[in-house]
Amino acid sequence: MVNIALVEDHVLLRRALAVLIKELGNNISFEADNGKDCLEMLAADYKPDVILMDINMPVMDGYEASLIIKNKYPDIKVLALSMYDDELAIIRMLKNGVRGFILKNCDPRQLTDAIHGVMIKGYYHSDLVSSKLIHAINNYDNDQSGLKNVLLLNSREIEFLKLTATELTYKEMASKMHVSFRTIDGYREALFLKLNIKSRVGLVIYAIKAGIVIL
Repeated sequence: MVNIALVEDHVLLRRALAVLIKELGNNISFEADNGKDCLEMLAADYKPDVILMDINMPVMDGYEASLIIKNKYPDIKVLALSMYDDELAIIRMLKNGVRGFILKNCDPRQLTDAIHGVMIKGYYHSDLVSSKLIHAINNYDNDQSGLKNVLLLNSREIEFLKLTATELTYKEMASKMHVSFRTIDGYREALFLKLNIKSRVGLVIYAIKAGIVIL
């Protein structure tokens, strides 16, 4: 039996999740409306094994709460809950310490897999984010195997890589770098080819492992 906390501001959804989680053979440690309430419960010595954390919430969102939990309660595993498979949200939540990312409309079997995954492996392999990417962020170990490819990159490509780890859109990156959107698109495609990477999430993980971006 896994002790699970639910942090979700939509009460009906949270209650439905609580019923499902119990039916799956787990225990509900506590429920919270937002990140602030969650942290108060943790401070009161309620220590779940896993927290299902919504992202967009009032008072304190999932981004801030997950980062605090990562630093203060590293043994607690956080699974991000979202309505959308937004790439920037995935990147930011992974950087803030979550062990997996699942959609609210997922199948109950996937929820079970996610809970078991973080308990057994420490991370969850889903179609949204591969286990390799989650493992690289949550188990960063100064692996410099990618450094040899850094030599293939020019200064503008490295600057672009740094910006991919922010919340900026590609259009905003173009403005910040004082280039056209088409040029930004060119940097991205060139890096995909040079590094054999196919997504923005992959670029962020490469930048972290190569020491271009520091968590």
